[in-house]
Amino acid sequence: MITADGKETIMKLKETFITCGLSDGHVMVSTDENVFSGLVRSNDTAALIVETLKHDTGLEEITEKVFAEFDAPREVIERDVSEILEQLRGIGAVNE
Repeated sequence: MITADGKETIMKLKETFITCGLSDGHVMVSTDENVFSGLVRSNDTAALIVETLKHDTGLEEITEKVFAEFDAPREVIERDVSEILEQLRGIGAVNE
């Protein structure tokens, strides 16, 4: 996301979310039930995005990492990244 002054918004996974890679996927839970109470199971794309969000990052870096990892058209990757970020925002997992 680009701010009104033309700068990219910096995002980071909130520290209250813990992630774990498993043999059959990736999971994430919040240690703050006031933010989100539940378990999130992620596909490989979402897992890569969540792992990238463990440090300060922006939409462009996330998109580039996903594009480098998966064989899909750029417009599909951009749409998927945006949708996953909106879902993560929806559960309060992202600081911006």
